Amino acid sequence: MSGAAQSRAVQVRGLSKSYGTLRAVANLDLDVEYGEIFAILGPNGAGKSTTVEILEGNRRRDAGQVSVLGADPGTADRHWRARVGIVLQEVSDAGMLTVGETVQMFGSCYGGARDPAEVLDLVGLASVAAARVRTLSGGQRRRLDVALGIVGRPELLFLDEPTTGFDPEARQQFWELIRLLAADGTTIVMTTHYLEEAAALADRVAVVAAGTVVAVDSPARLIEHVDTAATVRWMEDGRERVERTATPTELIRQLSSGHAELDRLTVTRPTLEDAYLQLIGHS
Repeated sequence: MSGAAQSRAVQVRGLSKSYGTLRAVANLDLDVEYGEIFAILGPNGAGKSTTVEILEGNRRRDAGQVSVLGADPGTADRHWRARVGIVLQEVSDAGMLTVGETVQMFGSCYGGARDPAEVLDLVGLASVAAARVRTLSGGQRRRLDVALGIVGRPELLFLDEPTTGFDPEARQQFWELIRLLAADGTTIVMTTHYLEEAAALADRVAVVAAGTVVAVDSPARLIEHVDTAATVRWMEDGRERVERTATPTELIRQLSSGHAELDRLTVTRPTLEDAYLQLIGHS
């Protein structure tokens, strides 16, 4: 690929993949810059998992050019794989090994790996380091998957639905971990069904539908372009009033200038979910 591919963590041009008569990915283009958190969103069957598997070097493509960390993942060597971390949807199963032993074993496969104790602390598993993997809860196993993905200190980390099975507190803790990894220079590509997760974490979001990218931008800019108006609610003379407007601040200013009592005033603005639903609905 061109020199531009070398300057990006991921560059994809014209990617296609079919399973029999089903075209899972159709002429897809994608760029991920070094150091950013990039989220890929899309309904089931949109092609996002197939795309990520190709980027990881775990699935062959039918057509297109792909560069990940400057190399073609389809022909990349062990050195390239050591620079990439992967957290899959499936939970890990290390048999009778303890949590600490499992992380240490995975870390021994990498040069310059993180200290296992540090990794367990980062993912909130330090207190169960001596527990057998088979005794962990679903959420704890998910955290172990994340630990195994980051112990090698990867330059690029792929996260496939990383917070599945997490309770709200664990999800918030995981978000802080992702921000910490990004601040340390790790490029992160993630898929998630949690729209609020993408809104909270991602520098940019790609929305995939029918095997192709229909939009790429920051969460804020995607929301700006949504055609859904804000909803303003307030109580006036004992009755609820509701107005939908693209300029809620101006509406409130007009109402206030008329000396109206704006009791229980709320403004509900469009969200990333609104933008996402509109984009996949138009695709």
